[in-house]
Amino acid sequence: MKDFVYYAPTEVVFGKDAEEQVALLIEKYGGHRVLIHYGGQSAVKSGLIDKTCSLLKESGIAFELLGGVVPNPRLSKVHEGIALCREKDIDFILAVGGGSVIDSAKAIAYGVVYEGDVWDFYVGKAQAKACLPVASILTIPAAGSEMSEASVITNEKVDLKLGYSNNISRPRFAIMNPVRTFTLPPYQTAAGVTDMMMHTMERYFSHDDDMTLTDAIAESILRTLKNAVYAVLENPCDYRNRAQIMWGGSVAHNGLTGCGLRDDWATHQLEHELSAMFDVTHGAGLAAIWASWARYVYKENVSRFVRFAVNVMGVENDFAHPEQTALEGIRATERFFESIGMPTSIHDLIGRKISDTEIEEMVHKCSRGDTVTLGSFKVLHAADMLQIYLKAR
Repeated sequence: MKDFVYYAPTEVVFGKDAEEQVALLIEKYGGHRVLIHYGGQSAVKSGLIDKTCSLLKESGIAFELLGGVVPNPRLSKVHEGIALCREKDIDFILAVGGGSVIDSAKAIAYGVVYEGDVWDFYVGKAQAKACLPVASILTIPAAGSEMSEASVITNEKVDLKLGYSNNISRPRFAIMNPVRTFTLPPYQTAAGVTDMMMHTMERYFSHDDDMTLTDAIAESILRTLKNAVYAVLENPCDYRNRAQIMWGGSVAHNGLTGCGLRDDWATHQLEHELSAMFDVTHGAGLAAIWASWARYVYKENVSRFVRFAVNVMGVENDFAHPEQTALEGIRATERFFESIGMPTSIHDLIGRKISDTEIEEMVHKCSRGDTVTLGSFKVLHAADMLQIYLKAR
């Protein structure tokens, strides 16, 4: 077991009509001039943006609006937000939406108080020393950004998607009303649950296998999310299971499931190149790449994959043939992804065969020209990344 620090300072306000408390919470955390940041038209059509504006007006809180965030949020929108915040002297950012909106809000929060280009943080040229306070009204549970220190931004000029993590950007509060997720399309629901599960699995597949409590929490989260997604795909207005999913997305990525473990994150990094090149849904991209990563690395710690197969996927343990149990767990995970409408290959993800040239470009970007490695479960060099992409094609 590795030593750890668990830090999760976000105040969570969870339940029906939780958004009614937004103005009180902004005042509590010192906001006076707020940027309301959101995505497309769904937040507008649902009435949530108008309701949020009305609540802030009633409390005398000034605000500006900036919509237009897209999945795989763009650096250009971040730059637009930074300029608006500086012009209007914004001192608090409220993200209304899902992970893309929250990630964009965090990047804006960094950039407003930084003299250089905020992209410096994402490419490792600088570390953020300060940022504006950020909070969220969550409408799309998936990324876990509402409680995490992470932000992922796509620089569309160079087709590069990179993440940056810093505890100073953890949201001050997260408002979560499961009713707001009833209208999510099935594909988006399934992709979101896939992303949540992968946030836990990136931590779970570790060589630190003596943190029994953390493992048990992770396995419980994974089983709960598996069961809940079937229920809400059958009945989108199932409040009980929508609530399990909404809370599951937060605890899957607020650091709890990684306490005492060395995490991996290779699958996420490999998928970022798929998102950057093809602008695909992140959760779907993870489903397309994970099994190929798993088959490439499982021999590094077969017992870990056996435990996952038995405790999460319900595979019968073949004690005489542990590798067979491990491989059956990977197959069972693929069947689960397929059963909820997720792709399990790049071909299924993008609708065509990916070319060798495209794979080589992804490997080059992912490895920074073979100058960086990925993962800790098995350290991946450029040649390893190439093999995983080829297996996933």
